Amino acid sequence: MVNNKEVPRGYSIPLLDLDQEYERQVIVDQEKGQYLGHVTTVLLEDEKTILAVYPKGHGRGPIVMKRSLDGGQTWSGRLTTPESWSTSREVPTIFRTVDPKGKERLLLFSGLYPIRMSVSEDNGLTWSELEPIGDFGGIVAMSDMVPLPQKGSYMAFFHDDGRFIKGGSGESWGSPAGERNGMRVYSVTTTDGGLTWSSPKVILEHSTALLCEAGAVISPDGKQIALLMRENSHVFNSMISFSDDYGQTWTEPKELPGALTGERHTVRYVPDGRLIVAFRDMAHISPTRGDFVVWVGTYEDLAAGREGQYRIRLKDNIDSLDSTYPGLEVLPDGIIVATTYGHWTKGEEPYIISVRFSLHELDDRLTRALKGR
Repeated sequence: MVNNKEVPRGYSIPLLDLDQEYERQVIVDQEKGQYLGHVTTVLLEDEKTILAVYPKGHGRGPIVMKRSLDGGQTWSGRLTTPESWSTSREVPTIFRTVDPKGKERLLLFSGLYPIRMSVSEDNGLTWSELEPIGDFGGIVAMSDMVPLPQKGSYMAFFHDDGRFIKGGSGESWGSPAGERNGMRVYSVTTTDGGLTWSSPKVILEHSTALLCEAGAVISPDGKQIALLMRENSHVFNSMISFSDDYGQTWTEPKELPGALTGERHTVRYVPDGRLIVAFRDMAHISPTRGDFVVWVGTYEDLAAGREGQYRIRLKDNIDSLDSTYPGLEVLPDGIIVATTYGHWTKGEEPYIISVRFSLHELDDRLTRALKGR
């Protein structure tokens, strides 16, 4: 695993820059004078329809939803949504689940106290109103979700700093309600495809680091879960922890290499078995700090604490560190659709874009560039 004393603050792997390749970029939504941010996406079963959800505002505000029917090449107007979505107090997140009987659902979460959820059983055409999933709250709920071995069972993750876990109703677990007392990462589980959820369980904390915004990935053999986490004090690199018992216990968090240091990691496999991780670059030493970036490597790189293969800057976040809660979808032909918000036009509010690319073409480009040195 990672040896903290030897973890670099910067990185030595190659960097490809796609910032000026406008033919790859699609504007998903932009509104003059309106901050649009913190987007997540979900790819539907047809493997070409993508839904994107995001708030009108910085980290909170009415939830907007748009749909692409062609793998992110074009996007609909803003879709009709339930009235309660206008009351969202946090960033929305969206996931697709299948229950034990094979019924497919989409779940949309909105955090702080209480964590609320909206459900669709028709691929996002209609939705229920937001309703609490329990008497608890949290931040960036849910930052990610993974399937568990039992059909219809899932584990989801969020974090809290003591302010929202029990809201204003009595004692939070370990501290008075509403009082900051360090970051903790929590998990909740469902056995019915997401209709009902367990009480939250603290799974990770650190004596000095502030762990949050966990992004999850399951090992290729299905036997291990890895969590990549933002480190919010910005003293350490981002951190990683592993579970070999489907989330019941976790290893001590360790620092990731500088190449993977960032915020709001979103992880996907590509068809050749490699991993891509999209995030806001927050490496301590980086020419693209604050930008929309993707890391390319393998699960074995994560497990061994290696830097990986290369990095890609998808878009320059102009004069700002505020960007990149990313949606990341991989289409059947290997095209990757990375969607996020940022300061893409100087002097204007953040807006939502998608960037399309494939590793096959970028592998070839990197090989040519290295040969030309």
